[in-house]
Amino acid sequence: MPRSNVKASVRMNVLVVGGGGREHALAWKLAQSEKVDKVFVAPGNGGTALDARFTPVNLSTPQDLCAWAAAETIALTVVGPEAPLAAGIVDEFRAHGLRIFGPTQAAAQLESSKAFSKAFMKRHGIPTAAYEAFTDATAAHAYVDAQGAPIVVKADGLAAGKGVVVAMTLAEAHEAIDFMLLDNTLGVVHAAGDDGVAVPRVVIEEFLTGEEASFIVLCDGKNVTALATSQDHKRLGDGDTGPNTGGMGAYSPAPVVTPDVHGRAMREIILPTIKGMKADGIVYTGFLYAGLMIDAQGHVKTLEFNCRLGDPETQPILMRLKSDLFDVLWAATGEKLDQLELQWDRRAALGVVMAAHGYPMNPRKGDVVTGLPKDCDDLVVFHAGTIKNDSGICTSGGRVLCVTALGDSVKAAQQRVYDAIPDIQFAGAQYRRDIGYRAGKS
Repeated sequence: MPRSNVKASVRMNVLVVGGGGREHALAWKLAQSEKVDKVFVAPGNGGTALDARFTPVNLSTPQDLCAWAAAETIALTVVGPEAPLAAGIVDEFRAHGLRIFGPTQAAAQLESSKAFSKAFMKRHGIPTAAYEAFTDATAAHAYVDAQGAPIVVKADGLAAGKGVVVAMTLAEAHEAIDFMLLDNTLGVVHAAGDDGVAVPRVVIEEFLTGEEASFIVLCDGKNVTALATSQDHKRLGDGDTGPNTGGMGAYSPAPVVTPDVHGRAMREIILPTIKGMKADGIVYTGFLYAGLMIDAQGHVKTLEFNCRLGDPETQPILMRLKSDLFDVLWAATGEKLDQLELQWDRRAALGVVMAAHGYPMNPRKGDVVTGLPKDCDDLVVFHAGTIKNDSGICTSGGRVLCVTALGDSVKAAQQRVYDAIPDIQFAGAQYRRDIGYRAGKS
């Protein structure tokens, strides 16, 4: 891969926006670059607070972060989570001449509104499940009764991975509709009604069969580069049982994404999406994540779009990335992705999420975390829902840690992780014991 046009002797300050496991992994990888001086994280978490290489920034609004970045001569900013993107942080930074990697507020609608995303895919012929959108609960209930179960009910907005219910029975579907439209306890972004009043909305989709995979690419406005393939596990319990979560673990590479599936995903989903956005007057930059459903014949359909790296997919993906992440993001913010080729560790990587008691709906906070191992070449514990206080490292969110390892195979990486987990303790910890099972013996 060619060197970036930043001289190695000029060390740059970078900012990572966010405080989860994905952001810890981004900061960890950026700190390895010879071109990076300081890595700031806004706000970061207990894990980044433990590492002297990272400096927390206790600001959150796009405007405050932009003013701070300008004052601190931040050379490059990368945005981790979806909420700042939906709030227009990229637009704000660019308006002030600051270099930032991520999609604009308009482009981020692919994630921030499922109704927008589904209408976009239908308009541009991108394969996805048949659907209808509803703001009226009575109409939604009638649609479900007419379609039957299984069926999928999604909150139209950002719900931290918990706004999707795969209802195997009509009763589950009706309960999800009431929960999302009438109770609306997820606190999702609302759609605007005909009278201009904000109202909750759901998207109801046909149930697709097959195997899921995460397909993530970088886009610079002109060029597209695919990251290593990955697969996550959304359900809380072993054997893909229990409620949907933000993700309980992931591994890379994903054997289900064969070269043929990879080609189909690029031809039928990714490139038409970038082209379609441009046709709609929106130039797409940033990470683009397509959740794929792959059937037995290798056909692909789009389950959803995310406008950022997946979490927990980021952790194993970045464990495998051998290229300098600063170089990659610098090229991506300069429309020069076509000038580099990403280099990957041949080994597999796998991460297992350790979640708090009560996750996903009522995670408990404040439990002390002990037994954390030191990072080493083949094992890193990425923090997500943690905070550093007088008691040490304590839980502060649903997904607490992602224990991530490299191995000569998925099975070897899996063994490395599960050997490390018993030493890590906090009250009520829950985790799956079968992450990577779909990869077989690869």
